[in-house]
Parts: sequence; structure tokens; C-alpha cells
Amino acid sequence: MGMLDNKVAVVTGASSGLGRAIALRYAAEGARVVLADVRDEPIEGGATTLTLIEAAGGSAFFVATDVGQWAEIDALIGFAVERFGRLDVMVNNAATYTGTNMLESSEAQWERVLRVNLTGMFFGCKRAVQQMLTQEPVDEVRGRIVNVSSQHGMVASPGDFPYGVSKGGTVQLTRQIAVDHAAELIVCNAVAPGKIITGKPGAANDPHALDYSRRRTPWPRLGRPEDVAGAALFLGSSLASFVTGINLMVDGGWMAG
Repeated sequence: MGMLDNKVAVVTGASSGLGRAIALRYAAEGARVVLADVRDEPIEGGATTLTLIEAAGGSAFFVATDVGQWAEIDALIGFAVERFGRLDVMVNNAATYTGTNMLESSEAQWERVLRVNLTGMFFGCKRAVQQMLTQEPVDEVRGRIVNVSSQHGMVASPGDFPYGVSKGGTVQLTRQIAVDHAAELIVCNAVAPGKIITGKPGAANDPHALDYSRRRTPWPRLGRPEDVAGAALFLGSSLASFVTGINLMVDGGWMAG
């Protein structure tokens, strides 16, 4: 028996990185997973998430989705419910990044990052709650939301102004939903990754940045996508029934040091 047997989950940003790892773990635990992303090819290369899930005998569908567009989020949740009858877990993971400080950040950069990372999460949460309120509770819960935040939503990271602000907003959005909808049996939590090695090219794998992260992280290795997937599994499962409104750090002790 898997921890998510017969559950229906939607995972945004599911083609690559953390979303890919979460979707794979959910499917391995028995969930029927609707994969949402702007493209199905993984940034880090290799087989698509859908292909990997199906090859392992899991159940999944891919829906091309721009989370910053309400109509596309509406269609995404509509597809999941039409296909499977309900929505048990909504994972809002899709995000974009720009490594600029405030003065370097253009209006276009600011709007793009906030549209995907924060407005997209608002849309995902709102549409999920709308659906969950129509459902009968299972084990005292109508539905669960798992938002992917970041340690950069808890402490400032030099030069990450739009991204950090968006992730700080994610943390507060999570708390607000948890409190506002607890009486309606909606569980809402966030998982906050520290330094996770995803295989994504670019600044995230700069040797100097990696060296700093290794020295700053108390645990003797950096994070893996599977570490975040494990936390997202816990928050999406019945083990977290009396856990709501938290921002669960997955950072190897970074924030404790």
C-alpha cells in the first residue's frame, strides 16, 4: 500500500527539477498525477516525467499549463476532476528565477517572476480550494495544498530580489490559506528547500556558489530533489492531518546554524 493510494494530485512545474521529483514520488506512492508545465521536456535532459511514471506502471497525464494564466489553471483542475472525479493534493511548484538586486531588476523581470511564482501560486491555490470545497472529506480532510517556497523566503539572499520577495509571499500566502480555510477542512502547507542540486544548468551550479553552500550547510552533503519530494509526500499524506500553515525547511540544517 502506497501513502497516496487512489489519491489524485496535480503538480505544477512537473517536467523538471523539484516538481519532477515530487511527481515521481507521488506516483510511486500510488497517486494518479496530473503533470502541469509549460513544456514536457526536462531542462536537465532525459526522459519526460510522464514517460518515467508510465514505465514504472504509474498513472499520469500531462497538461501544458502557464500557471500565470487563470484560464489555464482553471482548465488544468477541470481536466483532473473530469478525469479522476476529485482533487486530493495540489502541489504548487512552478517557478521562474532572475538573479538581480532591486536596482538591476527591470519592471519586466519583476512582473514575470511575480506572475509565475506568486500570482501563479495564488491561482493554483484558489482553484484548488474552489474544487475541494465541493468534495466530501476523506479522513477529516477535503483536500491538501503543498506550496514550494524556499529558504530565500525566510532570509534575504543577495542579488535575488524578485525571487526572494516572491518566495516570502509564498510563505505568507500559505499561512493565510491555512487559517482562512481550516474550518472547511483544507490543509495548506509549504516546503522550503535549501540548496538542492537539480542538474539545472546556469548560476545554480556555479562552482563558487556550490562551495559556499557546502561550507554553509551543516549536513555533510547538499540536498537532492528526492529530499524535497519526501517532505512534499509527508505534507500531502494523511500523516500531516493536524499539520497546517507550516513552512517545512528542507535545508540540511542551514537555517539552524
